[in-house]
Order: sequence, then structure tokens, then C-alpha cells
Amino acid sequence: QVQVAESGGGLVHPGGSLRLSCEGSGSIFRFVAMGWYRQTPGPERELVASITPGRITNYVDSVKGRFAISRDNSKSTVYLQMNNLKPEDTAVYYCNSNPARFSWAQGTQVTVSS
Repeated sequence: QVQVAESGGGLVHPGGSLRLSCEGSGSIFRFVAMGWYRQTPGPERELVASITPGRITNYVDSVKGRFAISRDNSKSTVYLQMNNLKPEDTAVYYCNSNPARFSWAQGTQVTVSS
């Protein structure tokens, strides 16, 4: 069973940038498609970016051109570079496999506000 831990969130002004990190445990990490999800107050988590083991990426339309997902399998880590952040990006960000099969971790809060 892979466990993950997110970090890198914070408070940023509109137009600012953040880089989120997701460190995973378990030898299968490098073989798993991973995703970054976000959740605003409410029950639903939205998949915003995903990356396959072969580094094929996909993004929800609202973040295309602003967010970039990447992975370093040697470090069992997935990253989310977020640029030109907008207030509507405010959420708790989580990583998990895609589709989500691991236990959810605590996530990392991203707040975009002036």
C-alpha cells in the first residue's frame, strides 16, 4: 500500500506561484499513474492534473497553461508547479493515484488572496 504526503501550500497573492510536492512510499510508486486533486468546501474532489508512469500529462481546462505536473521516480515524488494563481484556485490540494486508490492524506492548503 502506497502512502503519500503533500507539502508546499501556502498563502499567495493573485498572479503568484507555488510548487506542491507529493512524496510517496512503496516500491510500486513508479509504476502508478498519479494525480493532483483539489477540494473546496463540499464533498467533491476535482482531479486537476494527472501524469502516467511514462510522463504523459493531462489537465482540467481551468488550469491548462498555468499548472504543470511532473514526477521524479527516483525520489517517489510528484510535483505540481502552479503559476498565475487565481482566487478560484483556493482549495486543499491532495495527491493520489489516478484513479484514486490510496488512502487520502491530509492535503496542503492553497489560499490565493490579495
